[in-house]
This record gives sequence, structure tokens and C-alpha cells, in this order.
Amino acid sequence: MTALSAASSVASSLRTDVDGPRAIGRTHLLAGKRLLVTGVITESSIAYSVARVAQEQGAQIVLTGFGRGLQITERIARRLPGRAPVVELDVTDPDQLTSLPTRLGEHIHQVDGVLHAIAYAPPTALGGHFLETDWADVGTALHVSTYSLAALCRAVLPMLGNPASVVALGFDPSVAWPSYDWMGVAKSGLESCARYLARDLGPRGVRVNVVSAGPLRTMAARSVPGFDRIQDTWDERAPLGWDVRNAEPVARTCAALMSDWLPATTGEVIHVDGGAHGIGA
Repeated sequence: MTALSAASSVASSLRTDVDGPRAIGRTHLLAGKRLLVTGVITESSIAYSVARVAQEQGAQIVLTGFGRGLQITERIARRLPGRAPVVELDVTDPDQLTSLPTRLGEHIHQVDGVLHAIAYAPPTALGGHFLETDWADVGTALHVSTYSLAALCRAVLPMLGNPASVVALGFDPSVAWPSYDWMGVAKSGLESCARYLARDLGPRGVRVNVVSAGPLRTMAARSVPGFDRIQDTWDERAPLGWDVRNAEPVARTCAALMSDWLPATTGEVIHVDGGAHGIGA
């Protein structure tokens, strides 16, 4: 075969691939995936960006809402590119956790990915009063922000596919941040919890990872006293720079983790922070 005929043959095969069902650039990263996304409260929520990117990449989405925020989540869901039903979920309510598979089953028959974007600490557990916080408030922070990851995984386990991916949103707990206090402890526990879940769920084909995001101007961030002091210097420290208004890099990383492109990655903490975590102050 001459070089010309070989090149013609390759070109022909490329045209066939482009026109076929596996066309490069036409196959979406999350095509056919069914994802459960928690934590959508406003359009500035990281979870909202994850849901949007996931839909753009072909995923079917079910959202969760909580208490009085349920109607807010339903309203925000209408701003997504496609339909996204909302189910109620209080991760501290055993009955709601137990009934979750039945309620999810009204919309999807299987869960291929879960985004855990749930965190809360009472005001007394934040703001620089670390030694003064009593156990009741510490317990609330740990229950909602840490233990809920295991509780959610256990609740959806009957519906999890093989393979499946669980992604939790964290914030670098390797140092003591100003005013972050017991939420920092909770985020540290979240990373440890993810490793143990990765150990126990791996044989079922379920990957569990944490995305440690840089600071973003979300409602949750605004509720942390002094958080501006953290975000104001981040862009200077990050080698790649950092935009506190842009959750797209975090959302894309979450989408990649919930796709089939990282099949052997579990128990990891993936930093999406412009590289700031590796640079000393």
C-alpha cells in the first residue's frame, strides 16, 4: 500500500467514526448516567454548577431539597438546562433516609453517581470561639457535615450501579483557618469518612472521592464569619489564579469523577483550588 492510499484509508475510517454513534466530540461524558445531586440552594451553589454541567454532559439528574428550602430548590431546578425532579431529604432523619430509594425510584431506576454537597454548623461552632462550643453544637456539625456522607451512601446503596461514583465537596482541612473552627474539623472527618467508604464500597464497584474546592462565593461561604479573609488572598497564592465567582472548574472535576474516565481512582482528595494548597503563605 502506498503512503497516499494509506492516508486515504485512514481518512476514510475517520470519516466513518465521525459519522457513527461513537463520534469523537459528540459523545457526552455522562451520557446515560443517572445522578443524585444534593445541596442545590441557589444558582451560586457549587451543586447547581455540578448539576448544570452534568446535564450538559448527558446525565439525568434528581435533586434533593430540605425543609423550607425544598421549594427554593424546586424553583432553582427550573433554571437548569433540562428537567430535574426534586425529592425531599433531611440527612439527619432516619425515616427519610430509609424511604429514599422508594422515592428516587419514581424518577430513576438506578443511581450511577452521587454528589454530597451537604454541610452545616451552628453559629456557635464558627467565628473564632472554638473552645467555647458545646458538644450539642459540635455534634450537629459533625452529624450534618461528616456522618451524612456515610448515611447517604447507605441509603442509596440498594440503587447504586456497578460502577458508580460518590463525590463529596470538601475544603482543605490541613490547616486551621480563621473562624472555620468546627467546620474545619468536620471537613477533616469528611475526608477520613470517604476513605473508609472507599474501602468498604470498592468491592461493589463504587468509588468515593472528595473534591477539595478553593473558596467560592456561595451562600454557605457567606455564613462563615471572616471567610473573606480566606478568599481575598487565594488568587495571589494560587499559581493558576482563582476566581471566587466561578464554580465551573469544580463542577467539571466532579463531572469527570462521576464519569467512567477515572475507573481506578477512589479514596482520593482532588484539589481544585488553582494550586493554592501546595503553596506556603
